Amino acid sequence: MIVFITGASAGFGAAMARTFVKNGHQVVLAARRKDRLDALAKELGESALPIAMDVTDKNSIEEALSMLPQSWRQIDVLINNAGLALNTKPAYEVPLEDWETMIATNIKGLVTMTHALLPAMVERGNGLVINIGSVAGRTPYPGGNVYGATKAFVEQFTLNLRADLAGTGVRATNIAPGLCGGTEFSNVRLRDDAAAAKVYEGTQPLTAEDIAETAYWIASLPPHVNINQIEMMPTCQGYGPLNIKRNLG
Repeated sequence: MIVFITGASAGFGAAMARTFVKNGHQVVLAARRKDRLDALAKELGESALPIAMDVTDKNSIEEALSMLPQSWRQIDVLINNAGLALNTKPAYEVPLEDWETMIATNIKGLVTMTHALLPAMVERGNGLVINIGSVAGRTPYPGGNVYGATKAFVEQFTLNLRADLAGTGVRATNIAPGLCGGTEFSNVRLRDDAAAAKVYEGTQPLTAEDIAETAYWIASLPPHVNINQIEMMPTCQGYGPLNIKRNLG
C-alpha cells in the first residue's frame, strides 16, 4: 500500500508516517519543511519518500506529483492532514490574513489534493481518502470562527464524497479529534509557546500516535467497509454549556 500524507513533517503527519511504515507500507512524506522531511525519511528508510510541497499552491502540488517515481504513483491512501488554526480572538479582531491562511490550507489545499488523486482511485476501483477534521467542525466555541468553519467544510465535503463515491470502491473518512497534545497545533495558533503549554496543563490529551493508530485501523479494514466519521476526545474533555455573556452591572 502506498500512502500519501500531507503535513508529514511533524505532529499527526509524522506519527502516521511512522505507523504505516512500521506496518510494512510505503509513505510519501509531503510538507513545506524539507529539512524535517529529510530527517524523517532518514529515520524511516527506503519505505519513505520525502517531497517538498505547499498545499496552498496548486502549481507546487502539480510539480510534486509529477516528480513521483513511476513505482510510487499508484496512491492507495491519501491523508489530507495539512492544516492549522490561527488565533483565538473574536471574529471582529482577527486579521483577515489569518482567515485567508486557514481557508487556503484547510479547505483549498485539501480539495486540490483530493481532486488530483481521486480520479485514478475511481478508475482502479479502490482507494481511500482520509481527511483530518476536528470536533470544532461540529461544536462552535468563542474564538473558533473561521477555523471551526473550515473543519465543518471538511466534514461535509467528506460526506458528499461518500455520496459520489458509492459503488466505486473508493472510501472516504473524516477523523475529527478533540484536545490533542504533543504537536505544534497550539504553538502555531497562539504564537506563544508558554500559552500553548497552558492549553494542556493538568490534562491527559489525545496524542498524535492515537490519531495515527486510528488512521491505520481505518486503512486496514476490509475494502467493503467505510468509516464515515470518527469523532475522538480524551476522557478529560467533554461538551460544555452554551456561551452566555452576562451583563449584571
